[in-house]
Amino acid sequence: MSLRNIRLELARNPQFPEGNQDCGYEFVAPLDEHGRFVADEWRTQRSRCIVRRFWRGEDDDLGRLVHKGKRWAFHYEGMDPDDDEPIFHMEDHRFVVGEYVSITEYDGVMRTFRVVQVK
Repeated sequence: MSLRNIRLELARNPQFPEGNQDCGYEFVAPLDEHGRFVADEWRTQRSRCIVRRFWRGEDDDLGRLVHKGKRWAFHYEGMDPDDDEPIFHMEDHRFVVGEYVSITEYDGVMRTFRVVQVK
């Protein structure tokens, strides 16, 4: 197991029929050989599990991958914990190129993102 750099880009939706490579996330998380998130490894590496949210026309948000109760979320520096962005069933996803992940962003809207890079 090791930490991986993962890039998610906004998947197609009514606003962006082709998706949008200028909107998404880059984050670091421990994955197993099948691309599944490893929570036990996160516990020992949590300080290295950082996230950058990038969105066309906005400043980047920088933060960390956090565990809250039974859910995983992105928490950003200087933001209220109520604005954390939960990752829908993170523990069930495979973070491999071509897979999809849903995140409820701090505006309360759940959006789907496509895994475009894992290294």
